[in-house]
Amino acid sequence: MPISKLQSFLSSKLQTPVKEIISTGGGCINQTYKITTDINHFFCKVNSASKFPHLFQKEKNGLALIEKQNIIKVPKVIDCGILDDQQILILEWIEEGTKDDQFWKIFGEQLASLHQISSEQFGLDEDNFMGSIPQSNKQHQSWISFFKEERLQPLVKTCISNKLLSLNHEAQFQFFYQRLPQIFNDEKPALVHGDLWSGNFMCNNQGQPALIDPAIYFGHRSVDLGMTTLFGGFDKKFYDAYHYYHPLPINYKEQWKACNLYPLLIHLILFGKTYLAEIQQTLDRFA
Repeated sequence: MPISKLQSFLSSKLQTPVKEIISTGGGCINQTYKITTDINHFFCKVNSASKFPHLFQKEKNGLALIEKQNIIKVPKVIDCGILDDQQILILEWIEEGTKDDQFWKIFGEQLASLHQISSEQFGLDEDNFMGSIPQSNKQHQSWISFFKEERLQPLVKTCISNKLLSLNHEAQFQFFYQRLPQIFNDEKPALVHGDLWSGNFMCNNQGQPALIDPAIYFGHRSVDLGMTTLFGGFDKKFYDAYHYYHPLPINYKEQWKACNLYPLLIHLILFGKTYLAEIQQTLDRFA
């Protein structure tokens, strides 16, 4: 999309002239920009409306649900619209601060509080995305059936079709599904961010945590906690504070490993067989 066209669109939505648009890079699937006006800075995402239908509307809904809990900060949504075949999301600009010890303690406490927001069922009243992968949130009474049928099985099928997994892997997953009742304790559905790696949270200039790029639903809290370990970036004080406010089960490490099969399968689909070894190690662990 020509920058001049985007500038005109943003000026109209923000009701003030846009002075500068600077690409921020770093997005795997979106074009991202810092928008400058005389009033303020804003953050803008642009993506194909036909390739990823309603991607930003789902993100807007996820941010709104987290914000509604009044527990942890998220960027305010300014607008969500379509220009030609491009969907555009305009968000509050978050000025980054320093992640000190107090930040990590607050983050752990706030995530523990978010995870205590519950629902009658696992899932959500609408589907959404994790990254660019459509995510089914069909509701279930049981975490085990939800995790198996809405998370793992569809991705395993896709991976086999794309020759990223073998039929032997499928058999190993079938055995893994039988182990799930021994792995997961009976917990109420928890409101989870759903994609909580180190790139999807920020520290603002007041030292407060802020969540971005949610893939929310009501799931098992180990979904979020497990993913924090995949790509590093979380301090021990975060886990200590979380455990103080929402104690972890004895076998929490097992639960985290099990839950991480979902993001690992997504990464296998998106980025290839680099992630196969870790999937295999997890399957072997529960064999």
